[in-house]
Amino acid sequence: MRRNLISIWNLSDPIYFQCTRLTYIDDPDRGFKNIFRVRLTSYQGKPITLSDGTVINKHDKLIKIHLHNIRLINETKDIQGEVRKARHIYKTVQASLPGLADFLRAHKHHQQIKGVIGITVLNHKLCRRLGFETFAISNFIYRWFKFIIFISINKLAKDPSAQGKGKQEPKYLFMSKENLLNAYKE
Repeated sequence: MRRNLISIWNLSDPIYFQCTRLTYIDDPDRGFKNIFRVRLTSYQGKPITLSDGTVINKHDKLIKIHLHNIRLINETKDIQGEVRKARHIYKTVQASLPGLADFLRAHKHHQQIKGVIGITVLNHKLCRRLGFETFAISNFIYRWFKFIIFISINKLAKDPSAQGKGKQEPKYLFMSKENLLNAYKE
């Protein structure tokens, strides 16, 4: 059953990609396929102040990042143990951040973009090590909707023996433009 659902996801992912107006980040110089799929978005949440003083207000422009989840599932399906899988995901995201910085630097709206936003259930300590800050999603319905989606992804990603271990709540993930660009200078 799990294998069939993953096959369906593999087939439907290109349709999802087109419908969500996502863009792949090209990273040919690094000989690496970036894990982020991104799009420009207008922030719709409550004002957020990041640790470097950047204030994100409603309607501010941000780069919304999406992990290429089905790719990660395919890459980690033969890795034994959840810690090893998490390490692979961490290293893949870490290796993708310089490409994200290059994408932001070259974007035609570079001056107006305040930073990066995503939603995650990944370990929040790991997110901080990568340079992201996490914030609670205040809208209960949206948080619940994202929780259901992440449960579905988790069920496909984890070994059946690891199911149900650790309930992570979805959170917003932010990084200011300055922090991203300073961490990954040209």
